[in-house]
Amino acid sequence: MQSVRMMARNKKVSVQRWLIVPSLLILSLCLQSGGGQKKKENLLSEKVEQMMEWSSRRSVVRMNGDKFRRFVKAPPRNYSVIVMFTALQPQRQCSVCRQANEEYQVLANSWRYSSAFSNKLFFTIVDYDEGADVFQQLNMNSAPTFMHFPAKGKPKRADTFDLQRIGFAAEQLAKWIADRTDVHIRVFRPPNYSGTIALALLVSLVGGLLYLRRNNLEFIYNKTGWAMAALCVVFAMTSGQMWNHIRGPPYAHKNPQNGQVSYIHGSSQAQFVAESHIILLLNAAITMGMVLLNEAATSKGDVGKRRIICLVGLGLVVFFFSFLLSIFRSKYHGYPYSFLIK
Repeated sequence: MQSVRMMARNKKVSVQRWLIVPSLLILSLCLQSGGGQKKKENLLSEKVEQMMEWSSRRSVVRMNGDKFRRFVKAPPRNYSVIVMFTALQPQRQCSVCRQANEEYQVLANSWRYSSAFSNKLFFTIVDYDEGADVFQQLNMNSAPTFMHFPAKGKPKRADTFDLQRIGFAAEQLAKWIADRTDVHIRVFRPPNYSGTIALALLVSLVGGLLYLRRNNLEFIYNKTGWAMAALCVVFAMTSGQMWNHIRGPPYAHKNPQNGQVSYIHGSSQAQFVAESHIILLLNAAITMGMVLLNEAATSKGDVGKRRIICLVGLGLVVFFFSFLLSIFRSKYHGYPYSFLIK
């Protein structure tokens, strides 16, 4: 009887041991999980606090490779980061980078000093000379480039800003950020009085000229002068100057691999500032040729002189129209027609 009781007691103790061991294991895992979660929250809090401190000093946070990997790439992270990859050092000779950086600073300052500013979005910059390893890690071979790193997940194709098609104006960047983060930024530009000063100088110049010629204002009725002024406006508008003003495209594009500079954009959806200048000059040359042809046909001077004027005008029209058509073909791929220049 006693042996039976002893066996029952031992069995009970054994069962209790089997129940205690799993319980201890589960409790240990829970404690470890809770400790890991606490450590993760502390790390996230430190990262956010550090980013806020940097942003309070400067709207755009400069980052090297180590900072980029820690605060942008590595988890945990509950904030979005806009990164401008650029090359601002003078030896890089990237004028587009400097222009884009000015617009980027305007956008970052607009966010930093707005009432909606929070720790959900930060603006950073990685210069090639300070973070070449980051460029290599991302297989990036051109600058400037704007990328959005979301709070969760990896960047998608739409998280890279289409600078070549849209331009780098602060307003366009703000629209792109609103699409990617739902953070709406109202762009505030610092006051620029250069336009007002230029207008005041122009009005003063015209007023002074009219005052000096107040006894002889026949030049106001000069048809040639008004025609030249009208042509200047037409050339400016047909060459895409207004598009440049709205979109803010770069002046040209320099290939960082071979250093080749492109002045004509390869797409029909965009253009460079230099391209609009080239189109303006070509249109002006063609117009000059047409004026010379008209002069040769309507004037009553020496026949030999008129023949020379006619040939010069015809040469201008033929050559520069061929050049203009070749640029059109290079942008609208598949256009079948050409003339002299392909």
